[in-house]
Amino acid sequence: MFTKVIILPRLLNKDNYVNYLKLKQIVVFITFCFLLSCNQQKGPLSKVTGRQIKIDTSLNAVDSIETFVAPFKNRINEVLDSTLAYAPKSLLLDDGNRNTAMGNLMADIVFQETYPIFKSKMGEELDFVVLNRGGIRSIISKGHVTARNAYQVMPFENYISVVELSGTAVRKLITFLSTSERPHPISGMQIVLNKRGALESVSIQGSPFDENRNYYVATSDYLVQGGPSIGFFDNIISTTDTGYLLRNAIIDHFKKVDSIKAEVDDRFIQLD
Repeated sequence: MFTKVIILPRLLNKDNYVNYLKLKQIVVFITFCFLLSCNQQKGPLSKVTGRQIKIDTSLNAVDSIETFVAPFKNRINEVLDSTLAYAPKSLLLDDGNRNTAMGNLMADIVFQETYPIFKSKMGEELDFVVLNRGGIRSIISKGHVTARNAYQVMPFENYISVVELSGTAVRKLITFLSTSERPHPISGMQIVLNKRGALESVSIQGSPFDENRNYYVATSDYLVQGGPSIGFFDNIISTTDTGYLLRNAIIDHFKKVDSIKAEVDDRFIQLD
């Protein structure tokens, strides 16, 4: 801090006026030096040290924090563990060669819950759904089904997107699905392979696949944005973001049905 000095040149003779000017210059010089010293920058950071704190049972909980968090924790558990539906039998990810009960459930849920949203928003018909097998992280066991199950099945913050693909792009997608070693979930589409594993036929919404038209495909925004390199969406004509979390679609579906049922079916098969 510095004190501002004010000297009024009132009724000064020549010598006093000269002294006044010198004093003023000194004050300005001292002020400049002071400000310059305040603006000196510190040197670059040269070293950062730290230590590892082991978190285990030897650490004691803080009662005040536990007490504060308890009501919120209890409410979250109450919501997550409330029964939404019932599964008469377990839905698995390994009970079929080309399609699975759990994969079919996921794809069908996305189709059923997304169709009215996309129709209302774009005025177009949703053609089919394709998801990636790796995005489904849990099965649904027989018994009561809760919101917690939805979080276990889909722990990621993935949204549903609808992409418009040309017939050529859909052909590439079909080729990928047909040659993949993992059964990626589909809905609204049927793929039939012959005994040798070559493509026999493809139908979408009950009609033969037409490579000369475009199709609207619902999927995860994770795949649309790059996801794993699975070859689904190299050339996208348009993308519609639904703003609908995939997990929320699962929960909404659970709330609408009494029993959750899904089977291995003929949507993707290889002839004997």
